Amino acid sequence: MYAKVRDMTSGPPGKLIVLFAFPLMLGNMCQQLYTMVDTMVVGQIVGVQALAALGAVEWIMWMVLGVAQGMTQGFSISIAQYYGAKEWNMLKKSVAHSYLLTAALAVCVLAVSQAGAYWLLVFLNTPSDIIGMSLGYLRIVFCGIPVIAAYNMFASALRAMGNSRSPLIAMIIAAAINVILDLVFVGGFSWGVEGAAAATVIAQTFSAIYCLIALRKIDVLKLKKEDFRRAPGINRKLVKLGSPIVFQNVVIAIGGLVVQYVVNGYGFLFVAGFTATNKLYGMLEMAAISYGYAIVTYVGQNAGARKISRIKSGVRASAGIALLTSAVISLVMFAAGKRILSLFISGDSGQTEQVLGIAYKYLFIMACFLWVLYFLYVYRSALQGLGNTWIPMLGGIAEFFMRIGVALLLPKLIGENGIFYAEIAAWAGAVVILASSYFRKIYNIEKNGEAGTI
Repeated sequence: MYAKVRDMTSGPPGKLIVLFAFPLMLGNMCQQLYTMVDTMVVGQIVGVQALAALGAVEWIMWMVLGVAQGMTQGFSISIAQYYGAKEWNMLKKSVAHSYLLTAALAVCVLAVSQAGAYWLLVFLNTPSDIIGMSLGYLRIVFCGIPVIAAYNMFASALRAMGNSRSPLIAMIIAAAINVILDLVFVGGFSWGVEGAAAATVIAQTFSAIYCLIALRKIDVLKLKKEDFRRAPGINRKLVKLGSPIVFQNVVIAIGGLVVQYVVNGYGFLFVAGFTATNKLYGMLEMAAISYGYAIVTYVGQNAGARKISRIKSGVRASAGIALLTSAVISLVMFAAGKRILSLFISGDSGQTEQVLGIAYKYLFIMACFLWVLYFLYVYRSALQGLGNTWIPMLGGIAEFFMRIGVALLLPKLIGENGIFYAEIAAWAGAVVILASSYFRKIYNIEKNGEAGTI
């Protein structure tokens, strides 16, 4: 059961993508569940200030953890392509060297993040009444960087070979552990935000171990010492695929930090409302992330097999599925968003009402334009599966300029509510670049025939 993988070079494209994405969706749901439980437990037990403290570190964590996630996602493209081409020797070397590079990266990121955590919070104008809690949370989460990097590497390798079931089970295990430890550490031991951080790191450790066990059960991945030995060009190829995604994630995160800087200036109540919606943001994009992983694997395997017509039909089906999914999620948010947001907020009735109003206004705006985010994932993932990580990087740069441009200018024109449109503008700017680049890439490949250069 552990070793089940899926060949996506034959069979109905839409069905394959949905079946592959569904376990990932459940896994992401579990991941979002324990992220939300962190927020709910902290917000309900510790209070609004603690909720704001978690919100103040959102983009910092996204930036730091996005380095490991981006690099391992790049590595998975090579793994998917070798798997689709059935080049088993190169597949094993690619996995082995991905492990080595991930370990080295994790050590570097751990050192830099711990050294810069406090100064980054100060630079972002974090309110003085929450900066201590924010720093305590970051310190503990950053200690778990090696574990988080390992999980991302192992899960990416599994997904690249069509195994979306094992990452799902890993996330279910992690979610259950995290919920229990949240209640024990925060509710029972009164450890506050530090307890929530510790629960997250411990839960991620178990998910990493499970994915490693699953990988070791796959016959074509019985790694030997020679697989880890130096192989000409392989590290360069892996870094070439991963580094643009890392840069993309970091640039997007820097734009988010600018937004956080602006939000911090409105006081901790506004930060708390903004945080409540950002915690739901994960649920809004949950299906988009899952479709994205499925598309990278599908396109990567078919690119390795030189089946361009299947890539086109698969991406076209994915766009339709993404549009329908985003519409359903938006309708749910319109109907039940305020009730869901109220689960994150407790305290003085005047404060909670103000925080809830801020949060729902932001959620409503995001739900109206959610389809743009889903198209972003479809076309970015398709390009990555084709082995092109540079155009998605340019999409990330477009997100950066659109996000900070709107964040800095629009509030001056229409007031603090203008900050809510920064995210929408970022999605739109990226989609224009990604969609046009995908269609141009496919056109150029077809000009050279199905066996042309991808």
